[in-house]
Amino acid sequence: MAAITQSAHVIVDDFIAPVCHEHIKIIYQDDDILLINKPSGLLSLSGKNPLNWDSVHYRLVNGQQGVTAAFPTAILPHRLDLGTSGVMVVALNEQAAKALNQQFQSRSVKKQYRAMLFGLVSEPQGEITAPIAKDKMLFPKVKICHQSGKPSRTQFKVVKRFNKEQKTLVDFTPITGRTHQLRIHSLIFGHPILGCDLYKNDCSELGAQRLLLHASDLFFVHPCTDKPMHGHATTPF
Repeated sequence: MAAITQSAHVIVDDFIAPVCHEHIKIIYQDDDILLINKPSGLLSLSGKNPLNWDSVHYRLVNGQQGVTAAFPTAILPHRLDLGTSGVMVVALNEQAAKALNQQFQSRSVKKQYRAMLFGLVSEPQGEITAPIAKDKMLFPKVKICHQSGKPSRTQFKVVKRFNKEQKTLVDFTPITGRTHQLRIHSLIFGHPILGCDLYKNDCSELGAQRLLLHASDLFFVHPCTDKPMHGHATTPF
């Protein structure tokens, strides 16, 4: 978690991301977009701290030596948290970026995630609804707040229960797209995501060496051809 200090209501974030040794994998490529598989532990965009230069955007623009070519015009209309792995769509020109941004803003893009949760989820499926607001005193965390929070909905479906290990594999479909939505909804639900450093109970963070949250599927319309697109990245856990 980021190390935070506060002075006169000024929050200083001196978090330095660990080195990510895994490469970005290209799932699909044409003249307008890329579909990529982002590894866990890699920022989507380079941070304000110059030590946090490594990111999806940096690697795409500059290339991954011996792995992928450079895409100097790459734009990220879609991002994932540092610890989250999985499929992302990348625009390769302004026209594609504008069209994809419109789809994300209108919520016509469907996202599906797979997560390993602490404990045994009793219901086979359901929906978590809890309003989310920024937590100004505990940046970068968010909080559940019924006064100032924005309405937030997450659907879940149990994939498999592991009785011996007391954990549950689920598919999440976020209906809204709030910051850290799946992570805080899991905690409020009583089953935090294993490996999560921000939203946890006494045992869940130590249950995995990484955040066990993966963007498995992305459904959208190609920004230039209007063809329905489906990006899929196999879950690595």
